Amino acid sequence: MKKLVATLFTVALGAATASAADLSPRTYTKAPAVVAPIYNWTGFYVGLNAGGAWNESNVTTTTVFAPFPFGYFATTSVPAIGTVGNQNINRSGFTGGATAGYNWQISNAVLGVETDFNYFGIRGSSTGTALYPCCAPSTFTVNSSESTDWLWTLRGRAGFLATPALLLYGTGGLAVADVKASYLFTDTFGPARESAAISTTRYGWTAGAGGEYALMNGWSIKAEYLYVDLGRASTTSTNLVTPTAFPSNFPSNVFTHTVDLRSNIGRVGINYKFGGPVVAKY
Repeated sequence: MKKLVATLFTVALGAATASAADLSPRTYTKAPAVVAPIYNWTGFYVGLNAGGAWNESNVTTTTVFAPFPFGYFATTSVPAIGTVGNQNINRSGFTGGATAGYNWQISNAVLGVETDFNYFGIRGSSTGTALYPCCAPSTFTVNSSESTDWLWTLRGRAGFLATPALLLYGTGGLAVADVKASYLFTDTFGPARESAAISTTRYGWTAGAGGEYALMNGWSIKAEYLYVDLGRASTTSTNLVTPTAFPSNFPSNVFTHTVDLRSNIGRVGINYKFGGPVVAKY
C-alpha cells in the first residue's frame, strides 16, 4: 500500500512539473533581416540602340549676273534662280548602332561620358522649275539631293536617380557625320547645264535627354531623344555650258551651292555594365 501511494505521488509530481513547464514563457530567435540590393551605376558599359531619325535639310543654288558676252543670264534671271534653288528636303529613316560609356555615381547623382557610332542612311531630293522672267516660254530647273550614311557622337551625361533603379539624364556634346549633296541646273533656252557636288565630313553638336532603367545582373534599358545640328557646307562651280550656242562656256556665271543638316532622333537601347557590384541595403 505504501509503495502504491509513493508511485501515485511520483506520477502526479511529474505531471505537475510538465504542466508548469508548458505555462512558462517561450524564448524565440529573431529571423535575420532581409537584404535588399541597390544597383550601383558606377562602371564601364556597352550596348546597342535603334530608332528613327527625322532629317531636315535646306539646300540652295544661286548664281551671279555677268554682262554679255561673258555672261549667260539676264538680270531678272539671277533672283529667279535663287528663289527656285532655295529648297527643303525633309526625310525620315532608320538609325541604329553601338554604344559605349562610363558612369560615376555620386550619391543620387550620376555623371558619365558616352560615345556611339550609328548607321544613318537617310536620303532625299527636291526639284523646282520656273519660267524665265525675260524669256517665256523658256524654263529652267534646279535639282538637289542630300544623303548621309553614318553618325558618330561623343557626349557627356549628367542625371539624377529618381529611384535607385531609374536614372533621368541630360546629354550633349560633339556630333560628326558624312554629308553628301548633288546639284543640277538645266534650262530650255540654250539649252544650258551646270552641276556640282558636295562630299564632306561635318562636325556639329548634339543635345538631348533620356531615361535608363536598371534590370538584374548589370543589364539596363533606355529611351533617348537627341537633336543634331551639323551646320552648313558649300561649294562653287564655273561649269555652266551651252553646247549648241556660242560661246559655249560661261565661267563668269559662278554658281554657289549649300547644304545644311539637322536631325531629330528618337531611339531605345539596351546596355550591359561590367563590374560595380550591387550595394546591400538593410
